[in-house]
Amino acid sequence: MEEGTSKSPGHCGDTEADYDVLQWDTRVDCEVRQILDRVADKWSLLVIALLEQRSLRFTELKRKIDGVSQRMLTRTLRHLERDGLIERTVYPTVPPRVDYALTPLGISLHTTIKALVVWTETHQNAIAAARDSYDRRALETEATV
Repeated sequence: MEEGTSKSPGHCGDTEADYDVLQWDTRVDCEVRQILDRVADKWSLLVIALLEQRSLRFTELKRKIDGVSQRMLTRTLRHLERDGLIERTVYPTVPPRVDYALTPLGISLHTTIKALVVWTETHQNAIAAARDSYDRRALETEATV
């Protein structure tokens, strides 16, 4: 941001190495929190992952995403388009053909999401072991109470 430019009303500060997570997490109007809420929801993650491979039509997305309703997919696509992560292209055919594709911004987000998925796959056994250990301790605590 250039010097002298005012920050937007929802601006919650910088997210540099020494940032305070509570600086943005407790403010409902914080843009960072709103964006994280949007891109971290399960339907958005699936749409972004699928569009990374190629552009898809609405019906193709719906068929590939198990459990998503037409209404929820429509809302998710509109939100992602509004945030500049996907683009919607309408072709003047009968019936109209509409394709969805990732924008460069969406592609850069997919890279981050993919890193998170790789981390999860790498650590899933350790997480499963930690869950089992926690559950055993919780059962032991319940038995003594």
